[in-house]
Amino acid sequence: MKLRKSLSITLILVIIAVSIHLFSLDPVWVETHYATGLYPYISRTLRFLLGWLPFSAGDIMYGGLVLWLIIKLVKLLRTVIRRKATKEGFTGGLIYAINFLLVVYISFNLLWGINYNRMGIARQLGLKMEKYSADDLKKINELLLAKVNESKQALLQTHAGYPSKQELFTRVSGAYARVQSVYPFLAYQPVSLKPSVWSWLGNYMGFTGYYNPFTGEAQVNTLVPKFLQPFTTSHEVAHQLGYAKEMEANFVGYLAASSSNDTLLHYSVYLDLFMYSNRNLFETDSVAAKEFRKQLMPAVQDDLKEWKRFYLKHQNPFEPVFRWIYGVYLRRNQQPQGVLSYDEVTGFLIAYYKKTGKI
Repeated sequence: MKLRKSLSITLILVIIAVSIHLFSLDPVWVETHYATGLYPYISRTLRFLLGWLPFSAGDIMYGGLVLWLIIKLVKLLRTVIRRKATKEGFTGGLIYAINFLLVVYISFNLLWGINYNRMGIARQLGLKMEKYSADDLKKINELLLAKVNESKQALLQTHAGYPSKQELFTRVSGAYARVQSVYPFLAYQPVSLKPSVWSWLGNYMGFTGYYNPFTGEAQVNTLVPKFLQPFTTSHEVAHQLGYAKEMEANFVGYLAASSSNDTLLHYSVYLDLFMYSNRNLFETDSVAAKEFRKQLMPAVQDDLKEWKRFYLKHQNPFEPVFRWIYGVYLRRNQQPQGVLSYDEVTGFLIAYYKKTGKI
């Protein structure tokens, strides 16, 4: 009787999962009915419920989940070793595991994941996403190079220090409040930005920030070099607003950070975007890419050296494995380039520059 009930639950969950998949196949439906319809209410509700907490509830949830899985695995191994496993117990356990994964899949997609299939920011801004040329890449490198050096010079002249975690989050939310006046669909209230409880682990896994779709919180690794954190924070807010694809979150983060009057946000975003576009150019014209890199002012070069030292300090045999797993996840969610999807923001920048004449 218990087994039959579990199978009935499995059938219901499978129907729901298949329905979500079929709905997600139509980007117009996703954009109209979910991304700009249902999702904003889900997102605001989650941020309202948990945003006021001074710590990340999602990080605690993840930690508890890992602990629970370890306990379950130990119990399973003990049962196998003691040869107390039965056919009925194995079947029941398998169905339980399937139902658990189905619930995670359904929850993930309903709370956020369907956004991977939306039409996105290019449609909202009317950008023509075309194949760009080597000359386009050189032009965008030139423009970003100037922005990086200009903003770094301004920071040096004012002797600006780095803000505290909470001040940084306030400054980024202020940037979104400013860009909202131009693009109302980027409104960001209430705020739910948290330092990651697992920042130390992120150093070794290779992440600077992440979004928790189950709690609506954006977590920032506050142990990475300070100049990286403003753009990372802007990027994670973009995820909260429903821009799931990494290149789109990068571009939305750029829209917010560049619209502010905050020089630190400018430097962080333009440096990151310069590195993306420079890598793109390197694949086409390595000589030109190296020449642009050489033109970065010495203080910027020092920051890049700090970035490299940080990476080398935390390099470990497991990081490539985590990176591969994450790449598989991205490819399965409409980003065929995997972890290189972040670099594709360059195409958005080129299209935006051609449309607006600014960067």
